[in-house]
Amino acid sequence: MTSVLDRPQGRHLGAAPRRRLVVVGNGMAGARAVEEILARGGADLFTITMFGDEPYGNYNRIMLSHVLSGEESDADIFLNALPWYRENSITLHAGVRVDRIDKFTKHVFSNDGRVTPYDVLIIATGSRSHMPPMDGLYTPGGSVKHGVFGFRTIDDTRRMVQHAQQEHHRRAVVIGGGLLGLEAAYGLKSHGIDVEVVHSGGHLMNAQMGPDGGAVLRRSVEALGIRVHTSSRTTAVLGTDTVSGVSLRDREDIACDMVVVAAGIRPNVDVAVLSGLPVERAIVVDDRLRVQDEDDIYAVGECVQHRGEVYGLVAPLWEQAVVLANHVTGADTSSAYLGSRTATKLKVAGVDVASMGLHGPELDTDEHIVFSEPSRGVFKSIVVRDNKMVGATLLGDSRKVAYLTQAYDRGLPLPEERIALMFDVGGPGEAVGVAELDDGAQVCNCNGVSKGALVAAVKGGCTSVSGAMDATRAGKGCGSCKLLVKQVVEWAADGAVEEDPAASYYVPGIPLDKPSLMAAIRKQGLRSVSQVFTALAPGSAEDAKSKMGLASLLKMMLADRYIDERDARFINDRVHANIQRDGTFSVVPQMKGGVTSVQQLRRIADVAEKHNVPLIKLTGGQRIDLLGIPKEDLPQVWADLDMPSGYAYGKSFRTVKTCVGKDFCRYGTGDSTKLGIEIESRFQGIESPAKLKLAVSGCPRNCAESLVKDVGVVAVEGGRWELYVGGAAGAHIRKGDLLATVDDPEDVKILTGRFMQYYRENANWLERTYSFVPRVGIEHLRAVIVEDSEGMASALDEAMQASVDSYVDPWSERDDPLTPGQFRTSLPLTVLPQVPVR
Repeated sequence: MTSVLDRPQGRHLGAAPRRRLVVVGNGMAGARAVEEILARGGADLFTITMFGDEPYGNYNRIMLSHVLSGEESDADIFLNALPWYRENSITLHAGVRVDRIDKFTKHVFSNDGRVTPYDVLIIATGSRSHMPPMDGLYTPGGSVKHGVFGFRTIDDTRRMVQHAQQEHHRRAVVIGGGLLGLEAAYGLKSHGIDVEVVHSGGHLMNAQMGPDGGAVLRRSVEALGIRVHTSSRTTAVLGTDTVSGVSLRDREDIACDMVVVAAGIRPNVDVAVLSGLPVERAIVVDDRLRVQDEDDIYAVGECVQHRGEVYGLVAPLWEQAVVLANHVTGADTSSAYLGSRTATKLKVAGVDVASMGLHGPELDTDEHIVFSEPSRGVFKSIVVRDNKMVGATLLGDSRKVAYLTQAYDRGLPLPEERIALMFDVGGPGEAVGVAELDDGAQVCNCNGVSKGALVAAVKGGCTSVSGAMDATRAGKGCGSCKLLVKQVVEWAADGAVEEDPAASYYVPGIPLDKPSLMAAIRKQGLRSVSQVFTALAPGSAEDAKSKMGLASLLKMMLADRYIDERDARFINDRVHANIQRDGTFSVVPQMKGGVTSVQQLRRIADVAEKHNVPLIKLTGGQRIDLLGIPKEDLPQVWADLDMPSGYAYGKSFRTVKTCVGKDFCRYGTGDSTKLGIEIESRFQGIESPAKLKLAVSGCPRNCAESLVKDVGVVAVEGGRWELYVGGAAGAHIRKGDLLATVDDPEDVKILTGRFMQYYRENANWLERTYSFVPRVGIEHLRAVIVEDSEGMASALDEAMQASVDSYVDPWSERDDPLTPGQFRTSLPLTVLPQVPVR
């Protein structure tokens, strides 16, 4: 029986029913098309359903190289996270693939057995990594050999990072010397991996530039320590089940334990072919982005062939999405996509690269203006035909890109002194020519932001550069346009650009930096988040983004004098569990130092069986994670476990990972297990500006990975202990700095607490120790924490002791929750009767 909630609903009773819009593909093109449709009132016209192969929202693929290198975390590159779909009433089937389209009955069939009807269909299946023919790419069982990676998705990137971080993996070969291959090489190099690039073309990035530019780029890439082999083809991947090297045509084999294939992309057209849609190189569309010979099926993005062209860059996708949305919504049925003049502006392996049009002269009458300065990694090449610019390549100096892009796009008249095209010598394009750029000129290629959009943001009240960037997404991609964004904002504001004051605030809703905020809290005796807002931000609404940071700060400062307010907590802290993508929670019972017992294991198994836990997972911190628990079941799950919380949620002290230690390991020099348990027992659950992960290793072999933890302890010869701080092994990679070497485990606990308290009092909100330690300086930390140069050691110890003394197991309140609805499900359990409107 169909529920009332399953039937398409109008905006009010009596309204025309909305049509069913189905989007196959949740990548950059599909999501952008939906954004454009919503901007044209599409929410009133359609019920929207989207399918995506990946179990996530929509993210910026251009930024995957930054995630690989550790410059960004994967969480930072999402354009539309999962809440965006809910907020816009979009039904997203994430991690679900559409296998077939029945264009006659207008249904799509997905691999989860679902059959979804549509009135209008958009295909945005994108592209996939091309795996060129090579012997040994697959194991005898047919799977890709261990150590071979594509470079196309977040999961690809995560697996590459995980592989590169393993100490025995030291050498990588990247197949492909184009944009993606060089980015992969650069990212892997940042992990300390020896990288070699094998490229079949005669020079690097041969699709974007000529041989002279490729030679200068090669010099810049090799200066990074990356070896390059051009005019060479990989013929085989060596090794039986795991990569051991590659064979090259006409060259010696290269030993390696990792192969990244970045040899181009191919449109994803399988579902279109299977469904009988017209496909040549890609899905054939007309100038309306409508699939050829189909009235209600559109396609957009890298899976599209338009007038014989298939585009693999972002800017054409944005242009296509606008035209498609105009037609789907009826906003402008005369809109037409006539193709794109492609211009690329990116950072490639840390080098500014811009390319548009021709790489060199094609006719005898073409002018070719070239400047090359290999020692600085600078190369500029401009091709002029009939006094119009028809191509340009710039490496290492992007100051003229804005003007040149407009000259290329618009066919602007060029200065007689051609040198002015390359350097600021007066005339057109001086500086960056911001005033001369028309409103349609693209400023940010990654997110499709024009000069006009930035100007509108400034005129609409964004008086700081960061504010304009937040409002438009400009500069939120590869970052190569940030200088131009700044110049446009300054020009639009007529120089009256404000410094963003919020950049120095501890939390955005209170206009004070951390020292001033703490001083005001102490002076006025403030004890709760609501009191802070009332006293320090009078007349303004309580900022939701600030509450969690304030709650953590107040708890750290006041210990048991803090007045807890549940609406100041993030959902994880309210229910003491870690929310998951599907709205369920994970439960991680405490196992100090990763040590457990038969009784604990039996209890966990019994609980998992009783509550039908769908997934039991060992965490990286040596704990057992029970995933998929509904919120309303959390109190009973914890009651049945009768174990303390393991703190796999919130911004707090998490766990202490340990190795076997000296009792069982033949290499152990210190009792790491005992010390790890003692540290975890002492500091369990204390709040901090960001999460804290610790480890204790029983010898320098470092099996507990202590050198890459927020605080790491390593036993060394002579019964001594080394204490490291500020390490990281996630999206950011950093070896911790040596804070001290001590003889007594008690000194380890004292210095650990002292460091964490100093960090708690002085770090910015959400600033991890791997950023805090280099910002403050390890020498300063040694002086304050070890040598007590500022006479605050005893105060730090006392403040930490107050926090330790105020600790209460959060699950002690499970039988008497602070609020009646604390563990009530947020899902509507009954359909309320609807009152008819006459």
